[in-house]
Amino acid sequence: MSRIIREFFLSDAVSVARLLPGMDIVMADGGIPGHYMITETEAYLGDNDKACHASKGRTKRTEVMYLEGGHLYIYFVYGMHWMMNIVTGPMGSPQAVLIRGVASYCGPGRVTKGMGIDRSFNGEDLTTSPRVWVEDKGYKPGLTTGPRIGINYAGEPWVSKPWRFKITEKQL
Repeated sequence: MSRIIREFFLSDAVSVARLLPGMDIVMADGGIPGHYMITETEAYLGDNDKACHASKGRTKRTEVMYLEGGHLYIYFVYGMHWMMNIVTGPMGSPQAVLIRGVASYCGPGRVTKGMGIDRSFNGEDLTTSPRVWVEDKGYKPGLTTGPRIGINYAGEPWVSKPWRFKITEKQL
């Protein structure tokens, strides 16, 4: 297995979201150690995507999204859940991929809770971090695609974009 390098993360969010399922997030320190195969992702394609946090402009919360691809964007929702996103694209292009599921946990809040991800991981560089990174095992599973979840506020066409990617159940 090999650690994913920066160039992979510099692609757009939809491309990266399609390629991440089957790869592992590796926790070495600071979270709960282990390899967690990514099973479901969701793409947020920058400031024109009305479902993306960056569509409201650059803020203290979204500042990490403007870094070059390969950084973690961690934010808190509903007063109880951390959400883990991987920033994609070149510096200044605020795109990200939400990790919706890993082999042991289904749902983005369960993922972060199960892996021990919290605010301390916000801004972490997956290409150089000694405590968290992504590895490619060479596994290329079949995927189903569908609309993103919980974004009705964004309206059409954003609600219907097939930017959620999930490993087919038969392969899990």
